Amino acid sequence: MSTDKPDPLWTATVLTLFPEMFPGPLGASLSGRGLKDGIWALETMDIRGFATDKHSTVDDTPFGGGAGMVMRPDVIDKAIAEASAKRPEATLIYLTPRGRLLDQAKVRELAETKGVILLCGRYEGVDQRVLEARQVEEISLGDFVLSGGEAAAVTLIDACVRLVPGVTGNKESLEEESFETGLLEYPHYTRPQEWAGREVPEVLLSGHHKKIEEWRQRCSKEITKNRRPDLWARHIKKEI
Repeated sequence: MSTDKPDPLWTATVLTLFPEMFPGPLGASLSGRGLKDGIWALETMDIRGFATDKHSTVDDTPFGGGAGMVMRPDVIDKAIAEASAKRPEATLIYLTPRGRLLDQAKVRELAETKGVILLCGRYEGVDQRVLEARQVEEISLGDFVLSGGEAAAVTLIDACVRLVPGVTGNKESLEEESFETGLLEYPHYTRPQEWAGREVPEVLLSGHHKKIEEWRQRCSKEITKNRRPDLWARHIKKEI
């Protein structure tokens, strides 16, 4: 009888100068279990391996002057070409602060594909010409700057992998999370019932499922309205 495992449902290929940074947190907990079980797969490709000179040069000074170095288009192109040849169906993404903001809707979209190829920049970034030539999609985690794209890649992969069937296991839990309904999630409580003089809200002890659901919905709306007026405005617009 064959013992071959089925092909993974979702695969992430990471183009990076630091392959040793992976799997990192992705190798632990639910994502790590899914990786070990072959539900999803992780590949890394060392960008430096595509350099052509004896010093394995991957960057150079920017035209027009300025601080820092820029990753060379010829080197990046070779790395992308090899990754794309192996996985032509994968979405090619460059992680950069100037990209479109990653949100849960985009995570769901990516999780429903066969996977992604993630380009991790370093230094001042990647030569614009290769991004245009390869039609690379640019995605940002937020309005801040990291030392490189690796931490952002781990975050994007984790967000996607947990939606891959068989990784998290509890579909109902996923459906109730923040952003899935366009609202932030309601507060959670567990034992002990009284802690440091603070009681669990009485409605949660009532056993009245409809009242609990109404309370949770009310909390979600209140928290979203107070903390994320942008999300609240979007939610109100949808309800009109």
